[in-house]
Amino acid sequence: MQNPSVKAVFFDIDGTLLSFKTHQVSESTERAIAALQARGIKTILSTGRSINSIDHIRYLNFDGFITFNGGYCVAPQGEVLFKKCIDAADIQAILNYARENPLSFSFMSEKEISIHDVTPEIAGMYAHLNIPIPPLIDVDKVDVNSVLQTNIFLGPEQEAAFMAAVMPNSVASRWTPLFADVNPLGQSKKVGIDVFCKHLGINLAETMAFGDGGNDIEMLKHVKVGVAMGNANPEVKAIADYVTDDVDSDGIWNALKHFGVL
Repeated sequence: MQNPSVKAVFFDIDGTLLSFKTHQVSESTERAIAALQARGIKTILSTGRSINSIDHIRYLNFDGFITFNGGYCVAPQGEVLFKKCIDAADIQAILNYARENPLSFSFMSEKEISIHDVTPEIAGMYAHLNIPIPPLIDVDKVDVNSVLQTNIFLGPEQEAAFMAAVMPNSVASRWTPLFADVNPLGQSKKVGIDVFCKHLGINLAETMAFGDGGNDIEMLKHVKVGVAMGNANPEVKAIADYVTDDVDSDGIWNALKHFGVL
């Protein structure tokens, strides 16, 4: 039986909609999203990716885009519903730190992505995501007031000390040991969900979300039904309301059927 209480479903991209094995959306997931839309249920993308790194997924006709882990929310026709940049002092602190210490990082703004230092591990990560390596940062031309998100390439064991010393006005989350997503303090996909609930006139009790990485935790905890993919990180599975099958094993379709949404 269809569950009439769900009016919006939020989807992470990498490892949730997109398989890391095929770099494609499965047929069952395409079918699930089309079926949700046919029932009048809103489907909203919710990703740590830049607004400029989602063109390969737009064909699914989403009803909105939460990008930069909630820092930049956009309606289908391009209307910006919410935007929050990282504190300029934290961006300047990264630049200062990198002049004295080896550090790889990327800066993401509304228009572009650039990266400081490309190691073999970083090149491999971009290949894993099936996206091109961004151009190198010109440290003398960075607009410190325009950075919506940065990726800091350091291990989990170094994260807390780095954030406290260099970026105290920001928050880190991660879905890989290779790097952390860094956003303004208090920012997460949870904020983006609230933006779209208000925009669409939907109650939080009518929401559902799918994710697999550490940057999905706040989102899955915030919605009424938070679903972790079978391939999700252990800490994501621990907080989810339900753990479905892997991204490559019809996980989204199976969970929507389990809850009677489809």
